[in-house]
Amino acid sequence: MNKLRAFFLMGAALAVCNSANAAELSAASAVKYAQGTYPEYFDLLALPNDAIVPADVRKNVEFLEVAFRKRGFVTKQLQNDGKPMLFAELPDADPKRKTVLFYMHLDGQPVVAEQWDQKDPWTPVLNKRTAAGKWEEMDSAKLFNGSVDREWRVFGRSAADAKAPIMMFLAAIDALKSSGAAQGINVKVILDSEEEKGSPSIKKVMSANKDLLRSDVIVINDGPMHATNQPTLIFGNRGAAQARITVYGPKTPLHSGHYGNYSPNPAQRLATLLASMKDDDGRVTVPGYYDRVKLNAADRKIMAAVPDDEAAIQKRLGIAKPDKVGNNYQEAMQYPSLNVRGMASAAVGDKVATIVPDMAVAELDLRTTPESDAKYLTKLVETHIQKQGYHLVTGTPTDDDRARFDKLASFSYQTEGGNAAATPVDSPVGKWALKSMVDTFGTTPPPVRIRMMGGTVPTAQIVETLQVPFVIVPLVNADNNQHAANENMRVGNYIDGVRTLYSLVTSPL
Repeated sequence: MNKLRAFFLMGAALAVCNSANAAELSAASAVKYAQGTYPEYFDLLALPNDAIVPADVRKNVEFLEVAFRKRGFVTKQLQNDGKPMLFAELPDADPKRKTVLFYMHLDGQPVVAEQWDQKDPWTPVLNKRTAAGKWEEMDSAKLFNGSVDREWRVFGRSAADAKAPIMMFLAAIDALKSSGAAQGINVKVILDSEEEKGSPSIKKVMSANKDLLRSDVIVINDGPMHATNQPTLIFGNRGAAQARITVYGPKTPLHSGHYGNYSPNPAQRLATLLASMKDDDGRVTVPGYYDRVKLNAADRKIMAAVPDDEAAIQKRLGIAKPDKVGNNYQEAMQYPSLNVRGMASAAVGDKVATIVPDMAVAELDLRTTPESDAKYLTKLVETHIQKQGYHLVTGTPTDDDRARFDKLASFSYQTEGGNAAATPVDSPVGKWALKSMVDTFGTTPPPVRIRMMGGTVPTAQIVETLQVPFVIVPLVNADNNQHAANENMRVGNYIDGVRTLYSLVTSPL
């Protein structure tokens, strides 16, 4: 039934699409052009790219500037306090064609080398899975020529998130130049240098270069594909905010024998406060938290058509059942979340002491939606805390505070993380991207269309600055271990990514 729904929904969308087709790049040709970029890909992966190290960022920018220029792009480094972003544009833009700005990022997460199953996370390796299900290192040269196995994987920091999409894009341009196919669009590219730090400067840099970045559509090449590795389109992403709750107890830690049963314990009070924010089914009970999200029948059809295997998801996560927010995984991602990401009070283990702690702290992250932004959600949480009887202070309570109020806490939050963003599934840019994928991969199975993914990318900052529509086109395997040890890129996804990007570049908008 899900596939049948997807077929009809897709048919309705394609019926009004531009009739011109994308030039098709065969799987065999995509392998050839992918192999042409693998040596560059391995060299790029060997460059550390943590955004807190400006010198490393510059090395990556310089490497990629050479790679883009080699393919005929005009480039410019966009200054950003020593961590430049890179702009690239194919020359000879045709005013009759629409202009698409492709967003990707070149920075990555830091590494803890001893957690990796290879000597150096900055020295990429090629692995294959053994019959026992273990990863076994191979000679990387096997990837550069001859036949390849789509299940092989390249391991290294940023192998998937997100140096692979950049190299896939360059391979697609190689194929375009070699085939002589006509461009369907004018092509611009922006490579972010701080995405893994929340893209704090993207609005500033884009605002300073608005004319250079002027475009009709933005394609975000970030995030993981659907777990099936079917061609995937995403039409929105949740945002993120951070909050901290500190519950105060006695002025100093107290002997639990002398003062247990007498002095209130802030750790216990914090646990009770947090428990008041959610029920046993995982639903947020803060009044109004979900009220702004309205899903209609069409939205639910799109979500029901996504081929999620809920049993497999739960098995992979190691949970018996999911929280009851929405009717399925996709619906759960449409609502704002309230997540306790860490708690601390006194000590445990070999440092534990028999005390009543003086304070307890909880760190929260709130995933926002287009309807429920960070200011709205944090205000609801703040009001909820006060309604539980807490007097909120800024900083350490004074003696007067302690004498006047039984329950003392502080609540602070940061609302400047990535905002949520959304575009209609049946928007012109969505129809264009869908048709280009169908032209290349067909409809059996159909491309996966996801209304909104749970993670956060800087879509909102980009769209708010340039005021143009967007679509997210993820290209990497969902099980790529991004941000963690043993990050990897599946070879089959790399090859299909080349085909996807080639189809977008050759498909008229």
